[in-house]
Amino acid sequence: MAQMLKLSGETKDMTLDEIARFVELARSVDTPGDRPVYAELSSSGKIKQLEVSVGERADRY
Repeated sequence: MAQMLKLSGETKDMTLDEIARFVELARSVDTPGDRPVYAELSSSGKIKQLEVSVGERADRY
């Protein structure tokens, strides 16, 4: 199973600062820049949660 980094917003929707923190965390564990990022969106299209595979394997599950 791939290791995943998941981050949710403090409130219902993520802010730009929270998205930047997600990228910082992913980069700090040497996640390749070409790795796909998955997002869970609210019904209004705002980002609620982000996740990326940080292990050797790029598969989601």
